[in-house]
Amino acid sequence: MKHAYLSAAVSAAALIAAGAPAGASAQEDSDGATPFAYFEDTITVIGKRSNYGLDAVASATKTDTPLVDIPQSLTVISRDLIDDQDMRSLADVVRYTPGVTMGQGEGHRDAPTLRGNSTTADFYVDGVRDDVQYFRELYNLERVEVIKGPNALIFGRGGGGGVINRVTKKAEFEPVRSVTLSGGQFGSGRVAGDIGAGVSDTLALRLNAFYENSDSYRDFVGLERFGINPTGTVALGENSALRLSYEYFSDERTVDRGVPSQNGRPFAGDRKAFFGNPDLSFAEADVHRATAAIEHEFAPNVTLRNNAVFAYYDKFYQNVHARSPVDANGDVQLQAYFSSTERKNFFNQTDLVWKTETAGIGHTLLLGAEFGVQDTDNFRTENNNNAGVVNIADPTTFDPATFEPARNDNNVDLTVASVYLQDQIALTDRILLIGGVRFDHFDLEFDDNRPDRDDFSRTDDVVSPRGGIIYKPLDNASVYFSYSKSFLPQSGDQFGSLSATTAALKPEEFENLEIGVKWDITPELAFTAAVYRLDRENTRAIDPDTNQTVLTGAQRSKGVEIGLAGALTERWEVMAGYAWQDAEIRRDTAAAPAGREAPLVPEHAFSLWNKYQFTPRFAVGLGVVHQSDMFASISNAVTLPGFTRLDAALFYSLNDRLSLQVNVENITDKLYFPTAHNDNNITPGAPVSARATLKARF
Repeated sequence: MKHAYLSAAVSAAALIAAGAPAGASAQEDSDGATPFAYFEDTITVIGKRSNYGLDAVASATKTDTPLVDIPQSLTVISRDLIDDQDMRSLADVVRYTPGVTMGQGEGHRDAPTLRGNSTTADFYVDGVRDDVQYFRELYNLERVEVIKGPNALIFGRGGGGGVINRVTKKAEFEPVRSVTLSGGQFGSGRVAGDIGAGVSDTLALRLNAFYENSDSYRDFVGLERFGINPTGTVALGENSALRLSYEYFSDERTVDRGVPSQNGRPFAGDRKAFFGNPDLSFAEADVHRATAAIEHEFAPNVTLRNNAVFAYYDKFYQNVHARSPVDANGDVQLQAYFSSTERKNFFNQTDLVWKTETAGIGHTLLLGAEFGVQDTDNFRTENNNNAGVVNIADPTTFDPATFEPARNDNNVDLTVASVYLQDQIALTDRILLIGGVRFDHFDLEFDDNRPDRDDFSRTDDVVSPRGGIIYKPLDNASVYFSYSKSFLPQSGDQFGSLSATTAALKPEEFENLEIGVKWDITPELAFTAAVYRLDRENTRAIDPDTNQTVLTGAQRSKGVEIGLAGALTERWEVMAGYAWQDAEIRRDTAAAPAGREAPLVPEHAFSLWNKYQFTPRFAVGLGVVHQSDMFASISNAVTLPGFTRLDAALFYSLNDRLSLQVNVENITDKLYFPTAHNDNNITPGAPVSARATLKARF
C-alpha cells in the first residue's frame, strides 16, 4: 500500500511536467503590476555557485527582518549546503550549528540538545509546531533555521534552548524540474524529484517526492522511507494569495541503540556490533500534514496572514537493547519494551503586521493569535530488565523476548489559546528596539486508561516577555542585547508524565540574557557572535524530609557562539561555526545533584565546510568537524571522547543539465562516538564511506 503513494507521486510529477508550460509570460494587471508573474524559463549555468548565506528570515519575529536586525543568535542551513553535503537528517544539519548537538534519540527520534537543554518537541514546520517523536526529512525543504534561546513570544511553550524550524518549498510560477539519484556504500540508495511551474495565470503547482531504501555500516540495521508533498499557490487577486500543501511521510527502520560502555568509555571493540535483537527492534512512523495559508495585503503597509494546519501522527517502536555496561566477563544485560503514540494536531495562527511611523519613529507592529488542539494516545509497556544477556564475543541475539504489561496507557487532550503583541521600533537609523509579550492559556486533560488509576488535569496561564536593543554603528553591522523567556508545563515535552504531584507544580521556566554582534562583511558573507546565559528553573527534585516532589532544581547554561556563512570570493563558499559551552546543574533535581554537568554538551565544538569552484565545471568541498569530550548522561559516569572528523566532496558538471557529485565522510576512518542516549546506548560514528549523486535538470 505504501508503495502506491510513491507510484502516485511519480505519476503526478509526470502530469505536472507534461502540463506545465516551459516558459510563459504573465498577464499584467491593469496597472502593469505582475505580483504573481511567471519567470522566463532559464537554463542552469555550468558551475553555478552555491549560496550558503541568507540575509533575512521571518520566523524569528514573524516579520521579514534582516538577520543583522534580529537580536538573537540563529543559524540558517540553506538548501545549497544541504545538497552539497548530501545531508539526510537533522543530525547532519546541526553538525554545522554552534551550540547544538543531536542525541541518539533511542534510535527512533530526533533529540537535539540546544544550549544544554535536551528536547524531543521543539520542532516546527513553517513556524507551526511539529512535536511528535520521529526522524524528520529534508527532501522538501528550502532551508532549516535553528533559533537559539527561549522565544515563547513567537513559538509558545518549550523552546528553552531554542527551536528548529523547517521551511518548506512552495509552489511558485518559475519552472523547476529536477530528478536526483544517489547511491553508495552500505547499500545506500535514494531517488528524489522536484517538479513544478505555473499552469495558468493564477495557479502554480509543485511536487516534491523521494524514496530511500538503505542499509548501514551497523550490522542488521536498515531503513525504508518515502515522502510525497504536493503544493499549490492560487493568486486570488493582485494582493492576495492562497497556499495549499499536503504531505505524507513514512519511515520504517531498525531501532539502533548503539553500543554499551566499558570502564567509563564507549565499548570500542567493534563499531558494527548490534547489542540486542535486531528483529525485535524496529520503528514505524506515518505522518499526514495538510496546510492552508492565506495572505492579504490591505495596503502597502498592512498585511494579514492566516495559517491553518492539521497533522496526524502514528508512531510505534519496540526494542531489545543493552541496559548495562560490559562487565568483567564481557557480558551485557538486555532490556525490552515497546511504545506507541497517536496524535492529532490542529493549529490556527493569525497575524496582522502593520508598518507605520509616528513622530519620525518607525514601527513594525505584530498582533497575533494562535489556537491549538492536540489529542494524544500514549501506550508504553514496563521495562523488562531481564530480557537476556549477551557477550561481546557474540552480542546479537535472535531469541524471543518477553514484553511486560502497560506502564502508560493514557489519552491527553490539550487546548492552547494564545495572543501576542510585538513592536519593532526604529528610534533612529542606528538604534532599533524590539519588545513584546505573549499570553498563553494551557489546558491539559489527562485520562489514565488503566484500572484504578486517577485522571488529572492542569491549567496554566503564562505570560512570556521578550525585549531587545540593537545599535548599528554601520548599515551592515549591529551590536545587540536581548532578554527572553519561555516555559514548559510539568507534563513534559510529550504530555506523558502528568500525575497528582506534577499537576500541582508550576511550569518550568527558561530565562535568557544575550549579547551579540552581527556583521555583513560583504553582501554575501555574514559574521555572527553571541555570548549568553540561560537559566532553567522549577525543575523537579525529591524533598529528602517529606519524600515529595518539589520545585527546587535549577540549571545554568552559558556560552559563546560564533558563525561565518556565505562567499569569501566568487569561487569560495564557506560555512563555519564555533561554540564554547558550560551547562551545569546548580541546585538538586530529580535526576542529579548540584554540580553535575548536562550531558551531550561538549565544552568546545568547531565545524568548517568549504566549497571551491576551480573551473566552471569542477569544484571541491572539504569539511572538518571537531568536538571535545562530553558526558553521555547526567550521571557523568561515562565520557564520550573528543574527536576530529574530516569530510570531502567532488562536484562535476557534465553539461548544462546534468551534474555529478561524490561525498566522502570520515576520510581518515576515525573511530569516534558522536552521541548517545544514556551511558549504555552510545552511537559509533560511521567509518570512511562514499556516496555518489547524479542530478538532472530538465
